[in-house]
Amino acid sequence: MGLGTSGDDERDARQVNRSELAGPADLVQARDVHGGVHFHGTEREASEQPPRQLPGDVRGFVNRLDELSVLDRVLLHEQGKAADLTLVVIAGTAGVGKASLALRWAHSVRHRFPDGQLYVNLRGYDPGAPVTPAQGLDRFLRALGVPATAIPPDPEDRAALYRSRLADRRVLVVLDNAATVGQVRPLLPGTDGCLVLVTSRSRLSGLVARDGGRRLTLRVLPEEDAVALLHNVTASYRRDDDPDDLGELARLCARLPLALRIAAERAASRPFMPLRELIRDLRDESALWDALTAEDDEEADAVRTVFAWSYRSLPDGAARLFRLLGLHPGPDFSTEAAGALCDAPGHQVRQLLDVLVGAHLLEQHAPGRYQLHDLLRAYALDQVRQHESEETSQASLRRVLDWYLHTADAALAKVLPFSPTTPTATPDDITALSFASSTEAAAWFEAECDNLVASTRSAATADLHRITWQLAAVLRNVFMHQNAFDSWLTTGRLGLAAARAVGDRHAEAEMLEGLGKAHFQARQLAESAEYHRAALEIRRELGDRFGIAVSINALGLLGLRHRRLAGALVHFQRSLEIFEQLGERRWTALLHSNLAEAHYELGDLTDAAALLGRAIVVQREIGDRGQEGNSLFFLSMTLREQRRVDEALTAIDAALRIARNAGNPVWLAHWLVEYARVLRALDRATEALGALHEAATRQRTIGDHSREAMALDGTGEAYRDLRQPDEAVRFHLRAAMVHRELGDDWQLANTLDHLAAALVDAGQPEEAAEHRREARSRLARFDDARAFAVRARIDRMLAEPPG
Repeated sequence: MGLGTSGDDERDARQVNRSELAGPADLVQARDVHGGVHFHGTEREASEQPPRQLPGDVRGFVNRLDELSVLDRVLLHEQGKAADLTLVVIAGTAGVGKASLALRWAHSVRHRFPDGQLYVNLRGYDPGAPVTPAQGLDRFLRALGVPATAIPPDPEDRAALYRSRLADRRVLVVLDNAATVGQVRPLLPGTDGCLVLVTSRSRLSGLVARDGGRRLTLRVLPEEDAVALLHNVTASYRRDDDPDDLGELARLCARLPLALRIAAERAASRPFMPLRELIRDLRDESALWDALTAEDDEEADAVRTVFAWSYRSLPDGAARLFRLLGLHPGPDFSTEAAGALCDAPGHQVRQLLDVLVGAHLLEQHAPGRYQLHDLLRAYALDQVRQHESEETSQASLRRVLDWYLHTADAALAKVLPFSPTTPTATPDDITALSFASSTEAAAWFEAECDNLVASTRSAATADLHRITWQLAAVLRNVFMHQNAFDSWLTTGRLGLAAARAVGDRHAEAEMLEGLGKAHFQARQLAESAEYHRAALEIRRELGDRFGIAVSINALGLLGLRHRRLAGALVHFQRSLEIFEQLGERRWTALLHSNLAEAHYELGDLTDAAALLGRAIVVQREIGDRGQEGNSLFFLSMTLREQRRVDEALTAIDAALRIARNAGNPVWLAHWLVEYARVLRALDRATEALGALHEAATRQRTIGDHSREAMALDGTGEAYRDLRQPDEAVRFHLRAAMVHRELGDDWQLANTLDHLAAALVDAGQPEEAAEHRREARSRLARFDDARAFAVRARIDRMLAEPPG
């Protein structure tokens, strides 16, 4: 089976490992049903370095000694022995400093967790969508070295893999800003070696009652500590402030750290203004706020009062940027995104952002990247509603969404130059980023992934239908190479609804096709077929011949997946005819390769070789190296079966060079198995074992257990060549177990056939006959020539007398 043009990744790369997963986890390589390629460098081996995800330590942290002592006692009993508590919930009102306490303590004890620290802001109280457990698991698994293509689509399977990865490890897990127990529970490791620290405005009683957690309720700062915080921030700028005045300012801030820091920054920025004047201004603001609100929450009112007090002192440009930032759809943002929001050049935006950071209304958490506390984001949104017209707000939101759309399109053109693009001309009022290399573009996608999904959701909510479906179309090409099923399906469904809302049938077909691909890669084949047929129907109505050919090819790949080879051949041939008429050279070459695979599986080796030769010529001419490598892989298989082994070796050597030059371990791992088959055909079984060991190791790292099993099966064949049948049996049994669990009858039948041969060599003919009978039974549902040939050979073996 191949990797690439034919969509073979979706057909074969199913993941399961009962030692690691507590349920079925069908997973596939991230492939496009018409043969897309992986991002170079994004498929990585498991990291040797433990994750270090904690944000930076908190500056100006004051006291909380009692709370830190309580957390210290979590780790150790009074007798100095390790504690068995594995979950702590830090609860408290908004702005009380829960995250600061958690991070300060986490940094102080991280040396006790040599296997790393995991951190996620669950955004449970942000105005936007919170992080789901499935999204949190996805991030943690990647941080733990699981490649994107190895992360199961099912949330329960993700949780099981996560627990497996953390078994026997000591990892500190910080879950910040959780809203509900349900958001937290799937992220619990389930091992005594790990400690989970949760922060929440809620008491999360279920975690305490059911999961054995301990709650630490964080109160407002004692007045002495609140005054100390104010003094620490202002001491370098102000002198001779009266302690009583500092105490009054602390009380006006309800002794909440977030409000205290904002007030302190304002005081520090006005070193010659008497503190009594600042306090009078804040009291006036408080009175105004009391007049405008009926809320009876002293702490919340105090925080909002300090926000308003600080906000009203901002220069006009900074104040406008601050409120517009409330419209930003995602959890953090870049300087360029902020510029798109306020329609200002980069140098001016940087100055305004510096003002907001200096006022403590904004946090810069990385070079050129910023974030708002959720309370400040909510306040900014209130100011937008009060001070910006609906027309102005919509224009600002449209600009930043268009900026994300067109920058994503530019990045896609660098990372995957053969991918289709959909956006119209860039609007005059935005300047999309450009990228010097595919590496730079891929890094941008990684940094902006959450924002891109949030932008699609925000565009849909704002009825910006064109942006919604076009973002979904661009992101489809990204997510299919990451197996990012949650984001892919979310944006795809939003895009489909948007296309239907504006009656854009072309866009609707695009969205249906994308959802068909997503379900294909998630091995939900019935749903995939439904979406692809719906897309085909629309494209036929529109007379969209290119789209028709794409959809027909997708149906052909579904046929290959079900091993309905005759039907697949018909679909591929029809698709090829259309692409040839349209003069689409890349697609024509791709269909030649797809047809070649179908002919190969049918045993038509001469036709397969000819088709592959034609595909490779075009792929080399247009520089489509990934598809060229895939065609060379299939060509090697074909030539080897034609007993043209030296030519097969040349072909697979060339394919492996492409994989290594691209730094693509997925291609390399799969193509190495064919390389080993060629080496065995050349009586170089010992060398074949080395290639198979590398293939199996890489597949284990990638998480593709189906292909790992193929490598194990090949290892068994190599040991049989070396006349070590007992070793051969051992490897065949391991491969058969995986294929059985995957429900892959074709691969299981072939492995059982190989196992039977090894058992005969080992002097166990009765056991061999049993496995051959099962293999024959498994092959009963296949009606192609290759299946018939295997069944006929098994029948002959079963008819021979034992011994």
